[in-house]
Amino acid sequence: MIDLESDQSSQFEKINSSIDFGIANQNHREISTQLSALRLECEDHGVELVEYQDEGTLARIIELITKDLSEPYSIYTYRYFIHNWPFLCFMAKVDSDIVGAIVCKLDEHKKGSYRGYIAMLAVDKEHRRKKIGSSLVQKAIQTMIDHKCEEVVLETEITNEAALNLYQQLGFVRDKRLLKYYLNGVDAFRLKLWLR
Repeated sequence: MIDLESDQSSQFEKINSSIDFGIANQNHREISTQLSALRLECEDHGVELVEYQDEGTLARIIELITKDLSEPYSIYTYRYFIHNWPFLCFMAKVDSDIVGAIVCKLDEHKKGSYRGYIAMLAVDKEHRRKKIGSSLVQKAIQTMIDHKCEEVVLETEITNEAALNLYQQLGFVRDKRLLKYYLNGVDAFRLKLWLR
């Protein structure tokens, strides 16, 4: 006797899997294409993206992030991210000056899958509107993809229109509203980008 329900379920899973794989490949190609375009635009502004290298740049990263983010972080928070995931911390440099930084991590989420997390992103006010923030996010996402990441999440204040627009343009969607998430009492949106 043929189990039609089981057979249909199996066919559905195969179709769903191939659709997911196709979407993932499409997302990966789109991200790679966008990253290449953003890299060229950054180069036009004399901006170079570099991976975190040593403790000597930590003070400047902290200075940049402290100016922009509403949450005060201790040195231990920065070191937690940067020392555990140095390959997910990138800086934007103009000449030798660090004008932007992104700090991320990658954790096992479900059995055999990984979730990326963007903890901090900041760009010096003098260097905004040059696609530096977008380029840093894309660079981090591409690295996460290279490490088999399936989704990326972050939180941002609901009042931070610039951040919300940047992430929306990169394909993130609002996943959840977090009431009084920040110490200043402001709500946050959890944003999510599915890669697979």
